[in-house]
Amino acid sequence: MTAKKSTLPRLPASSAWLVMPFLLSILMTFVVSGVSTARSIGFAPVFLERWMSAWVISWFIAFPTLLFALPVVRRATAALVAPPAR
Repeated sequence: MTAKKSTLPRLPASSAWLVMPFLLSILMTFVVSGVSTARSIGFAPVFLERWMSAWVISWFIAFPTLLFALPVVRRATAALVAPPAR
């Protein structure tokens, strides 16, 4: 049996500069806001509501921040890490 190929359309490679920080900001803010909310109020009955509220607010801050910070971080990383040997 052969595996079926996914037929989901893919974005062009030129959109990677936007997709990568978008996905990274979703993942990181989701985890960090969840940990912070649990630490702050515990797993109270309002936990999910507060977590989602904190997540949305933090995502709206994190995504634009990543768009501006990522080029700087890439340059700093290139200055600190030796290029791969050929």
